[in-house]
Amino acid sequence: MADRTWLVAVAAALWGTDGLLRLPLAGELPAATIVFWEHLLIVLVLTPFLPSAVRAFRAAAPRERLALVVIGVGASAVATALFTQAFTYGDPITPLVLQKLQPVVAVIAAVALLGERFRAQYWVFAVPALVGAWLVAFPDPLSVAPTALVAALLAVGAAVLWAIGTVLGRMVSVRMPSRDVTVLRFAIGLPATVVVLLLNGAPIAVTPAQLGPLALLALVPGLLGLSLYYLGLRATAASRATLAELAFPVTAALIGVTLLDRSLSVTQWVGLVVVVAAVTGLGLRERTREPVVVAPLVPPTPSTPAR
Repeated sequence: MADRTWLVAVAAALWGTDGLLRLPLAGELPAATIVFWEHLLIVLVLTPFLPSAVRAFRAAAPRERLALVVIGVGASAVATALFTQAFTYGDPITPLVLQKLQPVVAVIAAVALLGERFRAQYWVFAVPALVGAWLVAFPDPLSVAPTALVAALLAVGAAVLWAIGTVLGRMVSVRMPSRDVTVLRFAIGLPATVVVLLLNGAPIAVTPAQLGPLALLALVPGLLGLSLYYLGLRATAASRATLAELAFPVTAALIGVTLLDRSLSVTQWVGLVVVVAAVTGLGLRERTREPVVVAPLVPPTPSTPAR
């Protein structure tokens, strides 16, 4: 199957558009409420596909079932809650800095859990991509001082969970139809968002005027983005996918400049160009006969789950 690094990047770019809807909602609703409604609306839309996904879950190996639970609970609900909570400690820099650990953790996990191997040329793309992501994140990349210990621990926890979610998503998506993986991620994540909601004491109720933006947030960057993401992961090694996901901050930066009246420093523009060049170059390189990331062979995905 041809490499689909480009499709993972497209999915990540869709995630970057959610600032258009999330920013206004964040000023009106607690983060836990927003995350709960995102999951609830997506599960309602995917209800017709839930029986097939449940059959796929039952037919999966124990290791894959555990992976799906970790993805749904950890990467989909808890990681978002941790990352959001990190900002409440008054230090917005620390979460952004430590979130950049995600690709590093993902590469280590991909080697340990999936047996992926990469040649030395991988770092020709990885290092510029990571440096570029750092430049995009901060107007002054040489004046960054993470200070709050609790915020740092929360941000690291979120980065680790997201990175492991990428690796485990790759593991299950090559053995299970991508639609079922998407359905199970949100169906398993929904109860976890209820727990997060209760622990934070956040309200469940929203106004009719908020339902429209919540639905768009859930269905476009949420459902559509994740559907393309898992489809791409079927043919994309996790070590490549985690770099392709850097299309997320690039898109978010462009949306901020063009539609949210934000501005970028010179170094942020440089970082944006570097990330795009590195991710695009990696995608083109991996379509050649000698890719820099070598993923182990996996059995073909069945067209329908076992009953």
